[in-house]
Amino acid sequence: MKKLVLATKNKDKVKEIRKIFELLNFTKVELLETNKFENVPDVEEDGKTLKENAIKKAKIIGNFTGLPSLAEDTGIFVDHLNGAPGVYSARYADKDPKKHTATYEDNYKKLLKELEGVPWEKRTAKFVCVSCLYIPKKNKFFTRTGTVKGYISFSPSGNHGFGYDPVFYYPPKQKTFAELTSEEKCCLSHRFIAIKKIIPLIKEYVL
Repeated sequence: MKKLVLATKNKDKVKEIRKIFELLNFTKVELLETNKFENVPDVEEDGKTLKENAIKKAKIIGNFTGLPSLAEDTGIFVDHLNGAPGVYSARYADKDPKKHTATYEDNYKKLLKELEGVPWEKRTAKFVCVSCLYIPKKNKFFTRTGTVKGYISFSPSGNHGFGYDPVFYYPPKQKTFAELTSEEKCCLSHRFIAIKKIIPLIKEYVL
């Protein structure tokens, strides 16, 4: 079976990507976790865009392992904050920009604080995910984007998911992402859309 390395050390992302492949009934590749390889380099996500970060992660891990790699970078973009936290979503509440210490809760609590007093209609936001497939033997990469629109809730709700899911309200379901089951979320999320778009390229270049 052909192998594909998931270029992330985030266990929550790995779990969700595996679930998405399962829901798409795509079982023709073996998904390998970055953590299974020894001395895997840490990738500093210093790109100005999600796309830059996704490409960087895919290339570094793909070249290190010599195997096709799949990376993604995700951010939440809040209109009232001019698109913040955006590309800095995972590090939004970090005290030191060089040390990634903020927890998921730290980040979404900071976001709620920034939006204190902002009325519902001005709390519009979108989740954006950019996936990147990199084929080291051909030195080729491809990116695809998934976007889901919603609102930032007034307080966290729900116990599922991770990241900003407890404060991202999704109108079609009238729930936050954290109130959805993993199966519900994985069928409609930004990550699902981005990966679904890149599967035809995996079929073409990896299988």
